[in-house]
Amino acid sequence: MTNDAFTDSWVFAWCVVPLLIFVARILDVSIGTLRLIFVAKGYRLYAPILGFFEVLIWLLAIRQILNHIDNPMCYIAFGLGFGVGNYIGIRLEEKLSLGTVMVRVVPKLDTSDLIGQMRREGFGASLVDIEGMSGKLKMIFTVTKRKDLKTLLKIIKSNNPNAFVTVEDVKTAKDGYFGLARGKAASSWLPGALRNRK
Repeated sequence: MTNDAFTDSWVFAWCVVPLLIFVARILDVSIGTLRLIFVAKGYRLYAPILGFFEVLIWLLAIRQILNHIDNPMCYIAFGLGFGVGNYIGIRLEEKLSLGTVMVRVVPKLDTSDLIGQMRREGFGASLVDIEGMSGKLKMIFTVTKRKDLKTLLKIIKSNNPNAFVTVEDVKTAKDGYFGLARGKAASSWLPGALRNRK
């Protein structure tokens, strides 16, 4: 009887239900954001599992809205949960540091010290000649795990603070020399000058 009185009260309808919808929406959107990132990075096993829980939580949230369709707080909670869920999902993915990245570096200074430190720290480095607006230059290629990217960027900044650096996701990479994998054989999957050298 007490439980029925509470679920019929204004506190439950205007505070508890919107809060539950808000939390459920955060969970399902965060999971959905991670699922999309996993799909983009080729994690085929994890994406369907996350999708199952995403839809399940979404259905629970929608049910509560339909049960309290005349309550505008439920709509506000639904929208707020969506926004916060997107933010949390992106932050979670950043913390997990999933996947592999390719880093291209066009140093402003001599490259020998930079390449030397990169290789001492366990990063592969491939050096190629390029021609830019200011004439002939060198470009360094390296492929590394995303979790090691901060370490690599610190090395680049300490040796060539004004270097032009680009980072892009690599969907698939195998048999390569990836950051901090000391002692591993040089890459055989990159062609020609792009092949990592120890």
